Formats: sequence, C-alpha cells, structure tokens
Amino acid sequence: MHRVVDLKVLYFGTPVVLVGTRNPDGTGNLAPMSSAWWLGDHCMLGMSTSSRTTQNMVREHECVLNLPSAALVPAVDRLALLTGAPELTAHRIEKGYRYEPDKFGAAGLTEVAADRVRAPRVAECPIQLECELVSAVPFGVDTGATAHTVRVVRAHVAEELIIPGTAYVDPVGWDPLIMKFCEFFGGGAGLYPSRLAAGWRMPHPALGHRG
Repeated sequence: MHRVVDLKVLYFGTPVVLVGTRNPDGTGNLAPMSSAWWLGDHCMLGMSTSSRTTQNMVREHECVLNLPSAALVPAVDRLALLTGAPELTAHRIEKGYRYEPDKFGAAGLTEVAADRVRAPRVAECPIQLECELVSAVPFGVDTGATAHTVRVVRAHVAEELIIPGTAYVDPVGWDPLIMKFCEFFGGGAGLYPSRLAAGWRMPHPALGHRG
C-alpha cells in the first residue's frame, strides 16, 4: 500500500562531491554538495546561485570535483555549515551557516594543485575530476539555484581503485560517501550525525551510525 505524502525534501540519495574552486584573491575554496549526476564525460551540478562556489565557477570557468570515500565523512561534515561568501543571506543565517575563508584548514584536508585547471584538488579524496565549465543556467522557477554543466578534462584515481590492466574503477573497492535525505551513508549504513540535517531540522530516526 502507498500513501500520498507532501514530501518536504526530494533527496533520495546521491554521491557527495567536494567542489574545489578558486576565489577572486587566488586562494582555494572547497564546498560540499550532492546534487550531481554524470553522463559520458559531462556532469551536471546543482548549487545555490548566491554561493561562493557558483560565483567562482562562473568567473573562472573551471572546478575540480573531488569525490570523498565514506571514510572521509568527519572532514566533510566539518564543512557542512560553512560558506566562503562573507555576506550571508538570511536563509543561511537561519540554517546556522558561518563565514570561513580557509575551508581546507577547517576540514583538515590538504590542498594540491591540479594539472589542467587552476582550481584545487583534495589530496585525501580517492577520485579527483578536473573540469571546465560548459554552461551555467537558472534551474527551475524561483529556486535560487543554478545548473552547471561541466566537462571532465582529467581524472585522478587512487591506484588501488583501478581494476588492473584497465581504465575502470573497481565498483566493489569504491565506497563513495552518499547523502540521503541530508544524512551520511556508506556501504548501505548510516555513518555519522549530520550537521546539515540538524541545520535543516530534519527528523533523525535511528540510523545505526558507524564509528
């Protein structure tokens, strides 16, 4: 039996991405997001139009999509309610965001240079995708979001994740960090209490978090 429900969140489960971009002063910015999907060598990213990441991508026309494993969930959660934009919107203030110019330091992650773009990679992420911006257009009607289409121009993959003798990632060895209804999951299990879920006042059923 099904029940008709006016769902408040349509966030069924997507991989977490740490988007590396370059600030106007040349420093690196890092933002967690999970509205991303891939087709061929292109990826669509959905982000707030007012975010520093959107501003950086539109200005610089590039980014790095750093894919964290489930093991990196504490570092990702430390970024959850931080923004690189000094001017906070009323919406972000309500959710508990604060301005943080050094996202890498706040997360305890290591910034490394990319090969073909000026945006930063995250050394600890097993998969790092250097990308160029193809387009950035408004998403939906009155959503305050931008849909970015990017093209992957170089991929860095941890050696242990590559199937020997191929150019394929081992789907068994790769355990991506997943965000499902604002909660962190990996390997099919709840991983870690989410600051984002708390900020958005999401209900917290018993998740059986690991660690």
